[in-house]
Amino acid sequence: MSYLEEIQVKNLDHLGIVAGLIDEIGIVKIINNKLGIDVREKISAGTVVKSILINGLGFVSRPLYLFSQFFQDKAIEKLLGERIKPDYLNDDKIGRVMDELYKYGLNDIFIEVVLEVIKKFKIDLKYSHLDPTSFHLDGEYKREEDKEKQEEEKIIKERPIFIKKGYSRDHRPDLKQCVLDLITSQDGDIPLFVRVGDGNESDKAVFGKVLVEFKKQIKFDSIMVCDSALYGQENLQLIQHLKWITRVPMTIKKAKELVQNIEVEEVKDEDKEKRSDLNLESYTWKEEIVTYGGIKQTWLIVLSEKRQKSDLEKLEKQLSQEEKKSQKFLKEIQSEEFEHPQAARYKLKAINKKLRLLEIKEVELIETYSKKKEKIYKMISLIIKKDEEISRKTKEAGKFILATNLVEENKLEASEILITYKNQQSTERGFRFLKDPLFFTDSFFVEKPERIETMLFLMSLCLLIYNLGQRELRNCLKRVKKGINNQVGKVTLRPTLRWIFQCFQGIHYVILNGVKQIVNLTGERRFILSLLPASCERYYL
Repeated sequence: MSYLEEIQVKNLDHLGIVAGLIDEIGIVKIINNKLGIDVREKISAGTVVKSILINGLGFVSRPLYLFSQFFQDKAIEKLLGERIKPDYLNDDKIGRVMDELYKYGLNDIFIEVVLEVIKKFKIDLKYSHLDPTSFHLDGEYKREEDKEKQEEEKIIKERPIFIKKGYSRDHRPDLKQCVLDLITSQDGDIPLFVRVGDGNESDKAVFGKVLVEFKKQIKFDSIMVCDSALYGQENLQLIQHLKWITRVPMTIKKAKELVQNIEVEEVKDEDKEKRSDLNLESYTWKEEIVTYGGIKQTWLIVLSEKRQKSDLEKLEKQLSQEEKKSQKFLKEIQSEEFEHPQAARYKLKAINKKLRLLEIKEVELIETYSKKKEKIYKMISLIIKKDEEISRKTKEAGKFILATNLVEENKLEASEILITYKNQQSTERGFRFLKDPLFFTDSFFVEKPERIETMLFLMSLCLLIYNLGQRELRNCLKRVKKGINNQVGKVTLRPTLRWIFQCFQGIHYVILNGVKQIVNLTGERRFILSLLPASCERYYL
């Protein structure tokens, strides 16, 4: 045997961190307990799920049909267990496990994983955030339309989703899609609840039901934070027993009146420093007690200086664009010959529907004759500003309203309401992660809706693992009061886990003459491992 044949080199890189986090949560054990272990199989369902999650967080954009090839150069026995071979992870095996997961109940499995994470890592559940996104899909997903019964469906459906065209947050209205509703904790952006819905469903129609179902599953006294899609009389009645903070849509008459007429309070000198510490120096607000939908609530009318400046700039731009557009309309209508007065006025009405801030007004309708000696009418008109509409938009600039049913003894400070709502971006960060082109959504095509739902379940588990690892790392750095260098060489206490993954590139699992060892594990990498859960260290030390 040659010297080279006595050496085996496999890549470990950051995948030991991912595997360690999976072990720390206990995902393999939970899956195996749910689906059972068949002693005749070479690899358990839990281990298959672990391999999918490692693949999903490998950031190499390998589609599922190249799944086994992902592990060809990886330390698979180190990551998944002795005697596990890459060819065990074939398409048929992965497909069977995905179908078993769906048949058992994706929601039940996800909730059990979440409850384990909450308990083990002491996740603070004071605030939870709900937001939706859409995933566009390639391919054909035919269902029998006459079997569709969406009106009275429970929020946790017993039927597969319908892949349909709908409002696309990906700006791809030409493609069919499905919808993902995600609830995350404010503490670490940990996914707490995931629901996959039909491509054409309305947020307003399901948000109240989603929150009610979430509270049944996760029995904690959490304050739910949501965007304006939640705010409607039917939803407010549905969630009246829950605690919530949401945004009030400006389509509500009372909201329009308050934004137009109320003056936000001046900031007192003694409050300026406090607001600066909270990063709220550019905000002012005023509180009002309002009853809407039969629910007594606090409305916080907020003025953002930055947003006001942006809104006024947009208003000026819109006014300038309409002036150019209206000049063309003016020339058009004044040069046109009309057979009847009503035809001229009908044309003017149609033009004014295209304008928001300006109006073309009739000055005079002149009766005259054409070159053919036929009676015609010509309109003399002028452009005027809609002063009332411009004034309304000017007063609304930079203002928005937040509402909460936490009043009287449960009352929150106005600053806490605003800070909490601003943290609504926690779900948006999760969506950016799930839609990253390096993630395996790039090849988001499986043959039936059930697989789509299962795929989104697995992707959500990836998000949970990633955000949990990042939370633990940052919390530990804060405790030891020692930072690590980021991408530009500056010390930070809040590194991204993606950067940590990059820092671990080039770590190999080497077998030399039967002796197994990890190479390229520097002092800095050892320090990072000491900040992560103990299960991560076991893959490297």
